[in-house]
Amino acid sequence: MVGDKARAEMNAFQRNESKETLFTFISAGDDPPKGDFPVQKKSPKICGSNYPLSIAFIVVNEFCERFSYYGMRAVLTLYFLSFFHWDENLSTAVYHAFSALCYFTPVIGAIMADSWLGKYKTIIYLSVVYVIGHLIKSVGAIPSLGNQAVHVILSMIGLFLIALGTGGIKPCVSAFGGDQFEEEHTSERNKFFSIFYLSINAGSLISTFVTPVLRGDVKCFGEDCYALAFGVPAALMVLALVVFIAGSGLYRKTPPQGTVLLDVCKCVCFAIKNRMKNCFHQTPKRDHWLDWASEKYSKQLIGEVKMVTRVLFLFIPLPVFWALFDQQGSRWTLQATKMNADFGIYVLQPDQMQFLNPLLILVFIPIFDLGLYPLINMCKFNFTPIRKMATGMILAGMAFGLAAIVELKINETDMPRLVPEESLIRVLNLAKDPVKVTIQDRDLFQQPVEAFQNPAEYSKLILNGEKQSLHFTLQHQGLSLAFNYTVKEKSVYSLIVFEAEGSLSSRLIEDLKAKPENGLAAVRFINGLSQDVNLTIDSERFIAVQKNYSASEYSLLERDIYNNGKCITEMGEFVLELGLLDFGASYTIVITNISGGAVKTWKSEDIKANNVHMAWQLPQYLLISAGEVMFSITGLAFSYSQSPASMKSVLQAGWLLTVAVGNTLVLVVAQAAPMAQWAEFVLFTVLLFAVCIIFSIMGYFYVSVDPEDLEEKEDKRETSSRGNVISLVTQKTKL
Repeated sequence: MVGDKARAEMNAFQRNESKETLFTFISAGDDPPKGDFPVQKKSPKICGSNYPLSIAFIVVNEFCERFSYYGMRAVLTLYFLSFFHWDENLSTAVYHAFSALCYFTPVIGAIMADSWLGKYKTIIYLSVVYVIGHLIKSVGAIPSLGNQAVHVILSMIGLFLIALGTGGIKPCVSAFGGDQFEEEHTSERNKFFSIFYLSINAGSLISTFVTPVLRGDVKCFGEDCYALAFGVPAALMVLALVVFIAGSGLYRKTPPQGTVLLDVCKCVCFAIKNRMKNCFHQTPKRDHWLDWASEKYSKQLIGEVKMVTRVLFLFIPLPVFWALFDQQGSRWTLQATKMNADFGIYVLQPDQMQFLNPLLILVFIPIFDLGLYPLINMCKFNFTPIRKMATGMILAGMAFGLAAIVELKINETDMPRLVPEESLIRVLNLAKDPVKVTIQDRDLFQQPVEAFQNPAEYSKLILNGEKQSLHFTLQHQGLSLAFNYTVKEKSVYSLIVFEAEGSLSSRLIEDLKAKPENGLAAVRFINGLSQDVNLTIDSERFIAVQKNYSASEYSLLERDIYNNGKCITEMGEFVLELGLLDFGASYTIVITNISGGAVKTWKSEDIKANNVHMAWQLPQYLLISAGEVMFSITGLAFSYSQSPASMKSVLQAGWLLTVAVGNTLVLVVAQAAPMAQWAEFVLFTVLLFAVCIIFSIMGYFYVSVDPEDLEEKEDKRETSSRGNVISLVTQKTKL
């Protein structure tokens, strides 16, 4: 079992950790390396306390950097979807490729800091790279700058530099903050990490709420202002760099001392190579495969690597949790675009829902630490770290189960899926009397269609090829009229029936095949007047529609009530009232006549509005945030307590790599196995439950240790061995 000291260490760490890791590749709490180093000057204190003034610059820097990163990432998926017009799977894949890169690059930053530049210079240099990436990303979001290829190239270069910057400084900043404290000020250093963690979550919380507003509520270049949404985070990163450099004269800067991460990798590689070399020789067996490194590396290093590999083995199932967790910014955001975001007093942007996670984390941590965990302990239940992590996995799996149910409800308002040799059709009767419609060799519309009757669901039209010419018959007031139209597969049509010059006529027009993206509303107009009209929906949108039941193209509008439009005809200018154009709906508005000084219209809802409210995502955010508290914080604390002081950096690298691998898993699923979204949610749910069972079995056979106890035993064993040698030498001298 974990020793008392290790358990206390774990509990203290648990209060101050989250997915944003605070123990780093050179742990701030480790003993300083032995040797002769320059004496560090003492930094001025804050208001006579033991807190160095330099940490104020570090905390502000971290807040701005986290605002910069999370603010940019919050709008990234919709940027790919709306600005590049990529499909959902490609947008998701690139989003998670970027996220994975952000968690692979910390290894590079740690090696640079520990073996070459030191933490301070690494933070400075990579922050400059970070800023350049943000600026390139912002410039790439300006619509008037080149074609789409230019935008994509600039955006990808910017994202690569951002990933290198944010990942590279990740293992350095918190450790550099810890370096500012003198060794005797341990409690102040622990409180610093609490403040540091608060700055991370504050930056994340504010940015994930603000940047979607900058994107959606501010318009530039005639569309969503992605340039501003990326530009503000870029400005915050510039501010972060300026603040960090401003405190340069106050910092305690330790020189690079080398990284144990490389030593561990070399030791493992040598052991594997040596074992394979002696595979076919008659050599004595060794207790552990790492013992094959004993020809080159010390027993202490090999023993510590053995302890680390035991914990790293437990990390193998963990990437699946991160595969689910990081989909909040991709799949869950895409799900929110298909929901009703009207909360009465405020209309949320779909990418704003992500702010719930940092908010709930700040709420859950004290509830769990001060309420739930003590209550469980009072019930005499041994809620071990492994059990907490498994519970976190179950909660995340349940969150995705709920997401699948919500997705199924959302799909009820979607258009039917179009397949080859099929089309969809409906009838809009704009005449004064009922009309019976018959289509060649098909029995679709059995009842007459009433005048201005709200159209029923689309009817499926089976074709005999990619396109087919069909014979339409209209029966009206005892008369029968025939029309021929060519119908293409995978298309959606409306047959408009109207009276023209005392006779019945018709037109076949194409409708939208799918819901408008990003919760926008689509609207088109049919002009039933005998004169052309010019329509103004808002101050920026003008539509010209020709006379005699001509139809306009669809226009995409933000969800709103539009009652201040204008209709300009030869007779004058009239007010055009459209009413509410709702989230995700498609409308056909027919201008029927002008009477009493006003335009009379008839509105038909072609595609139903989003009727599942965004609040139904709240339960899944609650579950996955609770899962993060139990999984991520506990897992970091547990691995921290189970590693020797010199090996904490290796476990940190392993932990970050599980996040990277998890994001890579989402990328593979999105590209290699595209499926219905609800089915993908179910797949990840089942996968995480299966992995949870495997992890629980692995944890059942894992025996917790106190690294300090093992080190003490090893020291006693070596001391005893040296004592025996001295005794033998003494006896020999006497003889």
